[in-house]
Amino acid sequence: MIRSMTGFGRAEGVVHDRKLTVEVRSLNSKQLDLFLKVPSALKERENEIRLKAGERIVRGKAEVFVGSDGIHATKRTSFDRELVRAYYDELKAIRDSVDPQATTDLLAQVLRLPDVANTTSDRLAEAEWEQVFLLVDGALQAFDAFRIAEGARLQTELHARVEAIGRLLNEVQQADQGRAERTRERLRTKLAELGAKADMDRFEQELIFYLEKMDMTEEMVRLRLHCTYFNETMVQGDAQGRKLGFIAQEMGREINTLGSKANDAAIQQLVVLMKDELEKVKEQVLNVL
Repeated sequence: MIRSMTGFGRAEGVVHDRKLTVEVRSLNSKQLDLFLKVPSALKERENEIRLKAGERIVRGKAEVFVGSDGIHATKRTSFDRELVRAYYDELKAIRDSVDPQATTDLLAQVLRLPDVANTTSDRLAEAEWEQVFLLVDGALQAFDAFRIAEGARLQTELHARVEAIGRLLNEVQQADQGRAERTRERLRTKLAELGAKADMDRFEQELIFYLEKMDMTEEMVRLRLHCTYFNETMVQGDAQGRKLGFIAQEMGREINTLGSKANDAAIQQLVVLMKDELEKVKEQVLNVL
């Protein structure tokens, strides 16, 4: 079962008196292009979150966003009131002894002094980190489920397109029957119209050589094998996007060769239809993981 590179997942929970929201989204890209945004409290283990996300996303232009919102107001800074008063009294005494008329804002000066303010640390305990990683896992699981569902839709679409190419190939095989004889008669008619005298033995030799160059049997066999291999590859696990892209390229080569060898209006029309279906396959394969 193939998976799509397009995906979205979301998980929410409460950790350390804060509501955390984890969102994962991605679009198609040749390589893994991961953008991660986390709040400052999670920066110390940002690399672990990045590695975990990268292992699950594998490929695509992806964004992982971790948002943090306070559930209720929390005072994170406290002041040592006794130390503030001691500093203030000492500075006031110095001002009174030096310049009683000075209008310096002593309180503002006190608040800049060391050890007056204490800020509560936002560092998480190990148990809280486990909750964070559970939320990340939850978002990634929802992300994977989205990719699998989208991949099933892609697989149905791709299978239908490849089957359409197979049906057109059947029509090419039918149109190819009798093509050699039609070519032989057309060349003989041209010779007769020109009134040219030709050595018929030499004519048959050249005609055989020409018909061998026009023979499309090998291309039709290879194209059918590529179509079968394409469908088989889609059900052989995930991360098959690049492989499917290579198979589609080989299918394109065989279709182009059929077109160059056809020399027949009906077959040329069928080749154009096959190319149209193949272009749709290639467009969809770009979004396969």
